Amino acid sequence: MRNEEIIRQAAEIIERGGIVAFPTETVYGLGADAFNSLAVARVFEVKRRPYFDPLIVHVANPRDVKKLAKKIPTDAKRLTEKFWPGPLTVVLLKEEQIPDIVTAGLPSVAIRMPNHPIALSLIKKSKCPIAAPSANLFGYLSPTTAEHVREQLGDQVDLILDGGPCPVGVESTIVSFLEEEPRLLRPGGVSLEEIESIIGKVEVAQIEEDRPSAPGMLPRHYAPRTPIVLHWDEKNLGLHKNKNIGLLAFQRPRDNEKFYSIEILSEKGDMREAAANLFAAIRRLDAMNLDLIFAEPVPEAGLGRAIMDRLRRASSGGQTSEELIKQSEI
Repeated sequence: MRNEEIIRQAAEIIERGGIVAFPTETVYGLGADAFNSLAVARVFEVKRRPYFDPLIVHVANPRDVKKLAKKIPTDAKRLTEKFWPGPLTVVLLKEEQIPDIVTAGLPSVAIRMPNHPIALSLIKKSKCPIAAPSANLFGYLSPTTAEHVREQLGDQVDLILDGGPCPVGVESTIVSFLEEEPRLLRPGGVSLEEIESIIGKVEVAQIEEDRPSAPGMLPRHYAPRTPIVLHWDEKNLGLHKNKNIGLLAFQRPRDNEKFYSIEILSEKGDMREAAANLFAAIRRLDAMNLDLIFAEPVPEAGLGRAIMDRLRRASSGGQTSEELIKQSEI
């Protein structure tokens, strides 16, 4: 079956109130008609996502924002003109016709225009905006290939569109325009530096403990089964000689022999390559039944800010490797 025929079939599923997994440039999404409350409810059920966590609504044309938001501030328009289609989500005051289940009852809606031909074609052929979180079980690693979606969601999805690996690999940047000054709610595929070069200084919001004001703002997220340790040193390795420990490295480490397995995000130290490889590399380590994964920090500039954000949320609440090993032995 040709690509366009499969996308048309997926669009018909969306129009009938079904759910479809589809690729974007960031991660794979699990989509439903944003105006169909029952279809959106099924997305929450399949993902096991709490209903207080809002979804991003995906559009295929910047003009479609007018159907979703009451107004588009000048700075939001400047950003979308620069970065759409692309990994940028803007949070705006919502129009009343958007179901509350999409926005978790909030008066705002998160909107983005993805930069992927399959995603854009699906939205256009579905003739509606598509509400879509990442196509994985809630709290687990985001999927960057169709196979990742199949592993976690299996036959619970009506159709999975396979567009190959996602080139960006981390979720979109989210900027809120609900207050007087723009706020960065989540770092992602568009860097803070790029945003500030267009609209000036942007406030950086804190991770939210309870009810998030936008998708992807909970403190514990993107987590594998194997505990990830972000703060460690050589002493920690010496304490766990009898344990199988994996390393998630930014570049190739000098000493390879101390770890059971090593995943390198970028041999060249390229931050875009590192971001694109992040979730897949963690998945491979997680599949090895390790005791711990030690993660190497990356510089917090550009896409490095998004990578470190995901690693902090995937790690075990700042616990030391000693504390995690003790817990596993209880």
